[in-house]
Amino acid sequence: MPGGGGPSHAAPSFLLRTRDPAGRQEPPWRRPSPRPPRNRSRPPRRRRGRRPSAPPRRSYAKLAADESREDYSLRYAPHSFRRWSPGTVAGTALGGIAYLADFAIGASIVFAYGFTSGFASILTAATIIFLTGIPIARACAKYGLDMDLITRGAGFGYFGSTLTSLIYASFTFIFFALEGSIMAQAMHQAVGLPVELGYLVTTLIVIPIVFRGMGALAKVQAWTQPVWIVGMVLPFLVLAFEAPDAWGAFASFGGTEGAGSGFDWIGFGLGTGVALSLIAQIGEQADYLRFMPAKTEANRRRWNLAVLAAGPGWVIIGAAKQLGGAFLAFVALEAVGKTHALEPIAPQIEALKPWLGGLALPAAALFVIVSQIKINVTNAYSGSLSWSNFFSRMTHRHPGRVWYIFLNLAIALTLMEMNMFAALGKLLGFYSNVGIAWITAVAADLVINKRAGWSPPYIEFKRAYLYAVNPAGFGAMVVASVVSILAFFGLFGAYAEAFSTFIAAGLALVLCPLIAWATKGRYYLARPNPVNGPGAAPADERATHTCAECETAYELPDIADCPVRSGPVCSLCCSLDADCGDACRKEPALGAGPVLMPVPTVPGRVPGM
Repeated sequence: MPGGGGPSHAAPSFLLRTRDPAGRQEPPWRRPSPRPPRNRSRPPRRRRGRRPSAPPRRSYAKLAADESREDYSLRYAPHSFRRWSPGTVAGTALGGIAYLADFAIGASIVFAYGFTSGFASILTAATIIFLTGIPIARACAKYGLDMDLITRGAGFGYFGSTLTSLIYASFTFIFFALEGSIMAQAMHQAVGLPVELGYLVTTLIVIPIVFRGMGALAKVQAWTQPVWIVGMVLPFLVLAFEAPDAWGAFASFGGTEGAGSGFDWIGFGLGTGVALSLIAQIGEQADYLRFMPAKTEANRRRWNLAVLAAGPGWVIIGAAKQLGGAFLAFVALEAVGKTHALEPIAPQIEALKPWLGGLALPAAALFVIVSQIKINVTNAYSGSLSWSNFFSRMTHRHPGRVWYIFLNLAIALTLMEMNMFAALGKLLGFYSNVGIAWITAVAADLVINKRAGWSPPYIEFKRAYLYAVNPAGFGAMVVASVVSILAFFGLFGAYAEAFSTFIAAGLALVLCPLIAWATKGRYYLARPNPVNGPGAAPADERATHTCAECETAYELPDIADCPVRSGPVCSLCCSLDADCGDACRKEPALGAGPVLMPVPTVPGRVPGM
């Protein structure tokens, strides 16, 4: 099989057929699980007169076991948890792009390189982000996996994706710091709160929401959406009546750095690099899209539209916000000066003054604060997922997603106190080289490698079946990142510096399929997956099987066959096992034959018949 490798494995015995008393053949996934799922955060109740059963080999900390807060942070999101409609998931995901860093990014690009080059930069970056986001969004929604788990199976390998977890985590805390800085500026203008203290307030205010997980995030996004929509539209409506000629003047704006109003290739390349720093936003969209319900004939159209809108579709709104933010900053430039024009709160106030007068300040402050809460709960939530993935593989421990909220916010708070907002353009231009190499490599695997047969036709994310590092995606990303960063620092001349992000995208797009072809897809699967891989017998993926390690039932896609535990194990227990020595992937394969397990006890049937 393309993308396979390693010894062939027979089907594990917990998937073998058994007979019921009437002699009919029935696969075990159509029978009830021998042990129903239970909340591991509560100890099992001891029955009077019976000896207590042996405790499971592994038990998770209370917070890690509570999926109402954990949200399957390191796992496949089961169908039983995906209880939201496509529209609700899409609305929640789009609510997370309410951020105003787009305003600041768009303004900084146009101020530095002029309208014509800036406009072309923003549209070009949006096109690249949209195209790379389509396959990633569809894969996350189809397989119920977040960006890290998709990356594992899309050419990076089990430990290869650890580096991308750090890249993604850095995206979340960099943008949390940017958004927090904007919010602190608004509170300073509105109530005189010192900016340094405002940084702390913006950090602490999101913790109770993020702590409670997807359910709380969905409610916050829904409740705040009307306020955000009014606040977003109102300034442009005011200017349409009060300054109708402003758009014409804006179209001939030459920037504040002497770039001029004409097109300039250097300015276009540098501006595109800054705008492309947002490419990793698809990861935050994926953190919501993994909860999309299964695609059916009944919801097919709504499902496709919701995935497209909430996945790559965010960048259409994002590009419009960048241009709108640049326009507001241009209108306010003479009144507030360049420094304050780049801070979204000041242009917002200036735009509202003709209609709201003295109420412009509180109205603008309310809009900014609501917008920043909407995005920073997403940044903090996604950051906690990314740090969880990173540390679980490095330490073989998982105390729970919620603890990593504090780590992510501590780093973001430090960046805010260091006034990183002042170095916005340079920081984002550097970061985009790495981010685009990663995202483009994943998209290339999903679009090219899988269709060519060099990559397995599904996403395999479980440690039991993956090589530690897959050179196809991981190697492509590393080479593309290193070359583009050297170009970014001017090693290859001015044009290569300006177009360093194009170098990153082009190299990743070419190298990922090239390496997969050269290696014949050998490093995608360390061994075939007999549980739910392409060669496995058709099964109901909603069926649950009890993990031999933690004794909790999980749906079939989250299960691996483990020869060390002599039974099925869930993906997280497999990840956290520090003692197995990856025996299932070594030669001679310990699991070359069926994994032996007792036949599950099914009420009303005679085992073994």
